[in-house]
Amino acid sequence: MEPLSADDIRRSFVNSTKSQVKALTLPQNFAELPWESLDFLGWRDPKAPNRGYLVVRRDAEVTGIAVTTQASGKARRFAGLCDLCNTTHHVSDVALFAAKRAGSAGRAGNTVGTYICADLACSLYIRGLKELDVPQGETATPEVRAERLTTRLHAFADRVLA
Repeated sequence: MEPLSADDIRRSFVNSTKSQVKALTLPQNFAELPWESLDFLGWRDPKAPNRGYLVVRRDAEVTGIAVTTQASGKARRFAGLCDLCNTTHHVSDVALFAAKRAGSAGRAGNTVGTYICADLACSLYIRGLKELDVPQGETATPEVRAERLTTRLHAFADRVLA
């Protein structure tokens, strides 16, 4: 992913009010992000742990999507699968994230949701840059997995924008 400025990120949100965008906290290590290893920028808001953000480059535009989740409950001994990167995690490390739809549909309360890695670090998992606790059966290369991730992420963004 090409590096983005804080202003680029704040201007990109399609399902948030101006006051919500102004209040969002950028990732703590924003100046040191590994942009070359990211297919999208995803982070949880340290001031509001149930809130997260996805910023994806789509063609020449940047689309930011605010998502929310519920605090994870008691850890269970099952596996969960991220719908974006198809990485298997302990079920407590995958969360159902909901995003308000953009425009009038979102103002009417309509949302879309999907299961995503709870820490929103899909790009790092598919490249082996972040450790996994659950053995993976994936044999595709990181490049192929990145293409699949991008396709699924764009489909999610399309659902938010529809």
